[in-house]
Amino acid sequence: MCRFRNFTAFQTAHFYRSSSLNVHASAAVIILTGIALVSVLEGPEGLVIGVPDAFRSAFADQLFGFMKMESVENVLYVADSYKVTHHNQYPEGTTHVYSYFESRGGKFPEVCFFGLQYIIKRWLVGPVVTKTMIEQAKQFYKSHFGGLDIFNEEGWNHIAEVHKGHLPLKIKAVPEGTVVPVKNVLFTVENTDPRVPWLTNWFETLLVQVWYPMTVCTNSRAQKLIIARYLHETADSIDGIHFKLHDFGYRGASSVESASIGGAAHLVNFYGTDTIAGLQLCRKYYSAEMAGFSIPAAEHSTITTWKKSGESAAYLNMLEQFPDGSVSVVSDSYDVFHAVSNIWGDELRQYVVDRANKGCVVIRPDSGDPSQVVVKVLNLLAEKFPTVTNSKGYRLLPSYLRVMQGDGICYESIGKILDAVTRNKWSADNIVFGTGGALLQKLDRDTQKCAFKCSHVVINGESRDVWKSPTTDAGKQSKQGRLTLERREDGSLVTIEKGQGDASKDVLVTVFENGRLLVDYSLEEIRDRAELDIVKEHKRKVVNAEAAVRTINGGSWVAANDLHIFVLNEQNHHVDHENYS
Repeated sequence: MCRFRNFTAFQTAHFYRSSSLNVHASAAVIILTGIALVSVLEGPEGLVIGVPDAFRSAFADQLFGFMKMESVENVLYVADSYKVTHHNQYPEGTTHVYSYFESRGGKFPEVCFFGLQYIIKRWLVGPVVTKTMIEQAKQFYKSHFGGLDIFNEEGWNHIAEVHKGHLPLKIKAVPEGTVVPVKNVLFTVENTDPRVPWLTNWFETLLVQVWYPMTVCTNSRAQKLIIARYLHETADSIDGIHFKLHDFGYRGASSVESASIGGAAHLVNFYGTDTIAGLQLCRKYYSAEMAGFSIPAAEHSTITTWKKSGESAAYLNMLEQFPDGSVSVVSDSYDVFHAVSNIWGDELRQYVVDRANKGCVVIRPDSGDPSQVVVKVLNLLAEKFPTVTNSKGYRLLPSYLRVMQGDGICYESIGKILDAVTRNKWSADNIVFGTGGALLQKLDRDTQKCAFKCSHVVINGESRDVWKSPTTDAGKQSKQGRLTLERREDGSLVTIEKGQGDASKDVLVTVFENGRLLVDYSLEEIRDRAELDIVKEHKRKVVNAEAAVRTINGGSWVAANDLHIFVLNEQNHHVDHENYS
């Protein structure tokens, strides 16, 4: 515990630590600053000197080895270096720059747009440019460019003074959660003040980073489609689909922020996650108090610490520690097939059966060839536990028992595993997947070939459509002019170029203008837009069936199937499917 020495202090903003610091050194600081406003704390790490901002000195910085770090929140730093040199590269008389963002193609034929709202709220809303930021950036860039004084101080000061630090930009975007075929405009950016046309593309670096949440969301949704198709083919219901792909990607992400962004993107499509950072982002930026759920689960350390001879006791401990609700137990610390047949299927069989009305035991293999291991685990469980054959002719474990495959799961492997499972006449409803680095990390901007390009300018009052058309790569040709994204009569989306679109049919919505967020999407409505057609159709049929049951029974509630049971949250969370999209 730290304690104050006998020095008077204001609120102290900067602290200097040194295990060898003594009172004489601190006294020297007091003398040099000329006022006794230094606090000295003594703790287990040595003395701590606190100096108020207003009385910090260069000498104190040097004495205590402290270098002030400028805030990374400064929007004057969220651009590539060469952007600093672009303001004087446009033709003289340029007053307006209009640019757009698109997926030019890539792994998936369509993208699920998500994540722009986070970037806007995080970086662009409100007064985000100050004189202090400008002065800091001026000195920083002068040093960065080897003494060249090329920073656009005048332009940024104009924003700080005339616009009170608010960004004179307009952003139009497709509503988040919308599924858009590649090669279509997703959002546009333009300056609203003719004095700062360079501002549009200054934010290219930052805004293009929407590629990450969008690509994670797209990848997650594509895997959901695979799972949905197998469920539709082999299961009596697809109600549990929102818990069929669980996010294990936190540790595999490049940073906490990456995990939060990618984790949130996955939650557009699924409700199961262990990536807490994603939940926090959804709560802060997408009005979702609790966007996802998890269950008690074992890791290898909580099993192996019981030693191999205590493996059965470790599993039993899981059942005793969590007697109610679903519980997941990794079972391959030694021999997963022995664990399934002899421990789960023999020693602990009755414990599993006895908690049938309390929750589901999820057995998790975590090594080997997933397609082979999952099928073998299912077959071994069938030798020990009763199974039923559903209306579509596929076998199903009892509702209190499921299998989770969380190793080697990605877009390519899920289909292979489910194909092996269904070829062996097992329903896809027996399986839950967990995915980690492949979900949040195994992708980049080129996965969907994302790009941000200028397509229209105004120079000396003349409107001019502009584009790039490299002879060496036709795939990089950009769009021309002002753009609209319009929905045809058949429901498909198409981009109209060269300002020839019908503004009344434009799907793009103005979401940001002059420092203000104009549209605030909730995760709930984003999920609704992103939902698979096959799931929407199933939901419609269920709702109609429920209405018919109510009518037949004179308004009384009779349910042939428990619509509240999901694989990972059976009798635990009881999430009503009608309240989620």
